Amino acid sequence: MASKYLIKESSVAPYSPANHHGTSNRRLIGADNVGAKHIEVVLGTIARGGGALPHAHPGLEQVCYLLAGTAHVEVDGESFEMEAGDTCFFPADKMHVFSVTSPEPARVLVMYGPPYGEHPDRVRR
Repeated sequence: MASKYLIKESSVAPYSPANHHGTSNRRLIGADNVGAKHIEVVLGTIARGGGALPHAHPGLEQVCYLLAGTAHVEVDGESFEMEAGDTCFFPADKMHVFSVTSPEPARVLVMYGPPYGEHPDRVRR
């Protein structure tokens, strides 16, 4: 019997998020698959040079844990480099950019609180 709480990456359909390029996301945890109400977890695979254009999420906090690859990040006027094993935080309403710098695609685990649900009207450019 399959568990309704175990999610296999291969069973989740990928999508291309708004305001990103070279990015394929899979919503691993959300309202639609497990009924999560207060958190959302997304797995992103991002090609070299791909990532998020400058944007902010009104009322949403975001955490990114880099599983593989390297990335350049800018948030609220601060810049830094990430490598696998690093975590960054994007406060609600703060402009941020995420760009992959490694030759291989980056894999990043993204958590949103409250859940984002990928609504284009919740992205500020």
